[in-house]
Amino acid sequence: MDRDALRAYAGRRWSAGADADRRYWAARHRSEGSAATVAAAEALWRHMRETRPDWPDARERAADLEHHLSLKRLLDRCAGVFPSR
Repeated sequence: MDRDALRAYAGRRWSAGADADRRYWAARHRSEGSAATVAAAEALWRHMRETRPDWPDARERAADLEHHLSLKRLLDRCAGVFPSR
């Protein structure tokens, strides 16, 4: 192992990938609208079903439902924060 290469790897700006991802999806959304994210979600769903035909199992479905309910509770709590037009 090359110490300098390891240091350079460990010291790199780890947020660069996330920044590039945000720019990519912002550009896709500007050019294609929400259809771009819907198409991506459908492609990911198809990939998972091909990889794991049993996906999602009952435990994963229950966890997903709990996540959605938790998000709904948070949205309900902040619903009155912003004035309506």
